[in-house]
Amino acid sequence: MGHGPFFVCQEGAMAVADVKIKELLQPVIEALGCQLWGVELQSGAKTKLLRIFIDRQDDLIGIEDCEKVSRQCSSTLDVEDAINGEYILEVSSPGMDRPLYEIGHYQKFVGEDISLKLRFPYEGRRNFKGRLTAVDGDEIVMVVTDHEFLFPIEAIEKANVVPRF
Repeated sequence: MGHGPFFVCQEGAMAVADVKIKELLQPVIEALGCQLWGVELQSGAKTKLLRIFIDRQDDLIGIEDCEKVSRQCSSTLDVEDAINGEYILEVSSPGMDRPLYEIGHYQKFVGEDISLKLRFPYEGRRNFKGRLTAVDGDEIVMVVTDHEFLFPIEAIEKANVVPRF
């Protein structure tokens, strides 16, 4: 049973801000021996929250890594005046339920269970949880209770790996 692709032609302003911040911070984080996994910028009532997820190929992320990255990123963001107004900066590892942002992230977790929320409803729902079975171009294939779904990555608002215990 297949459910064909559907298309969404809207990209939020936050996504554009996230990309600019990521491009600014990626070299800073790599210079500290870490990898930038993802960036989330959320606007609150009074302040913004910038969440940065870092990873490391060869080892686990420690508190010292988060502190170093936090100091360097904070300085870079302030010098570049990258975020208007006050903001709170959080730096952490992606964790076991790591968020998935880019097509390369999905490729690393083919065969794992993921949960995702779509930007707009498809077949009356926005939340799906199932096995990520493939990545095809800029689309992911997932099986949810014996139904196969094909979702363009730009249609996904949020996705996370479901940890196995």
